[in-house]
Amino acid sequence: MKRVPFQTVDVFTNVPFKGNPVAVVLDARDLSTEQMQQIASWTNLSETTFIVPATVQGADYHVRIFTPGAELPFAGHPTIGTAHALLEAGMIAPKDGGLVQQCGAGLVKLRIRHASDGVRWISFELPEPKLTALDADQARELQAILGTSFEAGRSPYLVDVGARWVVAQLSSARAVLDSRPDLERMRIQDVKGGHTGVIIFGKYDAGAHASIEVRAFAPAHGVSEDPVCGSGNGKTGRPSISACSGAIARPATAIRIA
Repeated sequence: MKRVPFQTVDVFTNVPFKGNPVAVVLDARDLSTEQMQQIASWTNLSETTFIVPATVQGADYHVRIFTPGAELPFAGHPTIGTAHALLEAGMIAPKDGGLVQQCGAGLVKLRIRHASDGVRWISFELPEPKLTALDADQARELQAILGTSFEAGRSPYLVDVGARWVVAQLSSARAVLDSRPDLERMRIQDVKGGHTGVIIFGKYDAGAHASIEVRAFAPAHGVSEDPVCGSGNGKTGRPSISACSGAIARPATAIRIA
């Protein structure tokens, strides 16, 4: 019986049990792909990551990322949470304030800095996005799934950065909050199109507490709604960068593998 160490990290927060959690298996070199998928299904988090030996020169570590239903080449909050867990465990150290992650989408550059209050900030560069506009039939189907209309003049796009999100701007932040999508119908469309899921966002009025409201749905991967989506949020703002404030690691434990 082998014990495999793992840690749960709450990302996009410095408050325990807030933000978006990711499970990080710190040494997965002896696990098969099937075992990784089984563990990801067991944790039942939006993503679970597995550290394996790097195979590309210049990479500080190699991570594989799994949802409860499939492996992803890249994802945002798992990238941040994995780096945080490895730094906390002393398994890696920044070089000139940065790290390089190897994953299915290639090499991802991260920057590490510490605020005056002691919070560690981790940011990363999104892989170069590939943009494909949805055709008229696909857009109509998405609008029916969401049960609401898009912002006038704003067509939905498939944005591929490894994770493949359909991104749509709605008429307002309130429209985003009020949306009640048909998740089974969305799941069917995402499986058909090979999508990770759907991101919707809308603007708040000037002077509000925030600029935009964002929601992420990935029913094809066993995730009805993701609390915070790093890759998806990166696509709704500056398409090449996503950032995180704090992350907090819960006490480490171990999984027993037969």
